[in-house]
Amino acid sequence: MKSVDPSFLELMWFDQDAREERIRQVVESRLGESPPPQSPDHIIATYFFAFRTMKLTEAVEEISYHATSGIKHPPAGSLLAECSATPAGVDAFDETGRLGLLHVAFPLKMMLQPDGHLTSCDILHTVASAIIFDVCENLDARLVALQIPERVIATFPGPAYGPLGVRQATGFPSGQPAFGTILKPTAGITPDDVGRLVEDAARCSLFLFVKEDEDLYPNLSYSPVKTRTEHAIAAIQRASDARGGVGLLFAPHISGAPHEIIDTVHAVVEAGATAVMFSETFAGGTVRMVREATKHLPHPPAIYGHNAGIGVKTRGIWREVIDFLARLDGIDFRQTAPVNPGTKPPFLKPYGAEWQASENALSRPVPGIKPVMIARAGALDQGNIGLNLADAEQRGLSEQILFLAGSAINSIKDADGKADPQIGTTAMLQALEVYRSGALRDLPMEQHLLSLWDIAGQKGLIELRVALRQRYPGQVN
Repeated sequence: MKSVDPSFLELMWFDQDAREERIRQVVESRLGESPPPQSPDHIIATYFFAFRTMKLTEAVEEISYHATSGIKHPPAGSLLAECSATPAGVDAFDETGRLGLLHVAFPLKMMLQPDGHLTSCDILHTVASAIIFDVCENLDARLVALQIPERVIATFPGPAYGPLGVRQATGFPSGQPAFGTILKPTAGITPDDVGRLVEDAARCSLFLFVKEDEDLYPNLSYSPVKTRTEHAIAAIQRASDARGGVGLLFAPHISGAPHEIIDTVHAVVEAGATAVMFSETFAGGTVRMVREATKHLPHPPAIYGHNAGIGVKTRGIWREVIDFLARLDGIDFRQTAPVNPGTKPPFLKPYGAEWQASENALSRPVPGIKPVMIARAGALDQGNIGLNLADAEQRGLSEQILFLAGSAINSIKDADGKADPQIGTTAMLQALEVYRSGALRDLPMEQHLLSLWDIAGQKGLIELRVALRQRYPGQVN
């Protein structure tokens, strides 16, 4: 087999993430100094562009032609002109004029429905169209920000509950960290298995929320989701005494074509589901569809807008744009990523400035739109829960975060090598005990893990040590 050319190998190893971090750093700095313009009659899209030959100042005409009216130089004062995109500002990064930020004003006249509303799908297929991402002229393109008029935002439903509503609906105590977990194994399980796993979680007061995994499909001959839901709700009811009257949200996984999704949502809600979970990255409009289809119910299901596959989109559209539109459409929960101890590279995106921007889009005040309950998930475990609790407290988000631990609860093994959720749960409670003691307060992040390990040994927290040894092999001993 012919070997690959060394220079091409070097190109293949190019660190795209490092480039993305630098682009974001520059773009955020420039926008901090000169924020995007706003207009009551337009959606203003801000792009980072690198053009091969065209100048930034020349691009709006092409964008307007292909993404709006399909005509160049529309007659002044005409309906065509009212429905054509216009320039809203340029920030060139170098003397070529081909690299930098471009603000484009897309008129509401071309997209608003008679009652004044529009959808996130319509916004995206206009501002993130082929002329932005699919033409060869565009060496690079990023949709980095959207400015949507408040009167349009007011037409979106937003979350049915949001973090405070979720706590109120379940009676989960204020001031107590809210935890969730994910059923493991994630596939190849029956309704009986689901009932058993949910009951294990329900008997622990740590949990506000439990969900199925996206790899457990709804319409399986051996494991239909309606039957799974019935078993899960029965399990929660059996554990009600142990919970002291505090509710537990259960979110079965919903997927399929749009008509299948809505039929399945109705089926699981009839079976008692208090939440639903689906991956909306590859099913545009699903959140809004489910939100609208259930809003008449006395207790509509909370929506976990799982972002599996979001990285496919974030190569072109910044995560905070996607997350904010999902918030407008009505998600109640959205996964970001946990604070990492700094002893190893991050497991999951987002991190750094992207992470901060995403959580800000989900939690910042927006008139008429509830915030989203942020689900810190993806390698959240006993080793970093203290860091995440401290971060949430410092940023005033303690009531707005769901600490979602899957493998850290359900995959910790006993001495015989068998997964035992009780060990994982006890270890998490012990990690909370250490956090509340203040023993690790003000420690540098990179010292957190080993200090936690030492304290667990001093206090005889056996389960915590078992969990840390399995979660951080080679780093603790």
